Amino acid sequence: MINELELLICSMEFLQSYSASFKSYLDQFVSENRTPKSLYEPSDYILQLGGKRLRPILVLMACKYFNSDYKKALPAASAIEVFHNFTLVHDDIMDDALLRRGNQTVHEKWDLNTGILSGDAMLILAYQLFESYEPEVFKKLVSLFSQTALEVCEGQQYDVDFEERNDVQVEEYLKMIEYKTSVLVACALKMGAIIGGASQQDADAMYDFGKYLGIAFQLQDDYLDAFGNPETFGKQVGGDILENKKTYLVIKALELASNDDRESLLKAMLVQEKSLEKVENVKVIFMKSGATEVTLKAIIDFTAKAFTQLDLLSISEDSKNELRSFGRYLIQRES
Repeated sequence: MINELELLICSMEFLQSYSASFKSYLDQFVSENRTPKSLYEPSDYILQLGGKRLRPILVLMACKYFNSDYKKALPAASAIEVFHNFTLVHDDIMDDALLRRGNQTVHEKWDLNTGILSGDAMLILAYQLFESYEPEVFKKLVSLFSQTALEVCEGQQYDVDFEERNDVQVEEYLKMIEYKTSVLVACALKMGAIIGGASQQDADAMYDFGKYLGIAFQLQDDYLDAFGNPETFGKQVGGDILENKKTYLVIKALELASNDDRESLLKAMLVQEKSLEKVENVKVIFMKSGATEVTLKAIIDFTAKAFTQLDLLSISEDSKNELRSFGRYLIQRES
């Protein structure tokens, strides 16, 4: 079934060309005959599983907006996609996940050691993709990429640490999702701007746009995990509840709920049983406490912060409107 993003790409000309060019470039990258095959086949496998590929498209979009040929950004866009998939390989190992995009995870299809080693190779391949750029641009891209990669690791560790805590504060959670999710979106946009020859101010504004939009995207994902449509969400609704994740909804419910509901929520988070009843009971607490409304407001607020950054950009109004349309899609999606 074609997901909503794929329909958007097919129906909007300005995204269609980016998507087609990137797919062609990535297919060529995957088809290179690297050896030993036992090392590279797993990385080729996960790269070919598809996914939304939002981040590489953003690299190409940002490059084009500064009156540059977006195809110059294809190596950097591929680096972002390879790195993102590297993190998925290792995340799946950490989570002992069986499926990724409806298919076996790398470590399940092969084995744990292969998953670790192939993931490591993907990180190195991502760096190699920057080598086609001239020295000044190369230095800027690699510096940004290294900082982003480190922050993604920090965000992942915060997420792991939060599993053992019931006192996680909203500010801590927002920092975690900024590092784990939104900095890579921000990095993608800034990389495209750098390759396109943008000024420092424009590149920074692109970064901040991506950062705030990425936070809104993750908060929307938190919301959809509890209240999304099971037919379009793409994964099990209530999965975060069943895994006792400290999402924005949980943190706000613990802050706003009555004492009785707060105790009920804390008890539910200690239960390892994965039942529909647990999901429904927790969702009731989300709604009664007002956590649902607060989460929806936060999504709107961070989206507004993202759109404010567009006013600082010296790009055409048509380009700004394209970014607004893209941002609105991300936060209004049902999957």
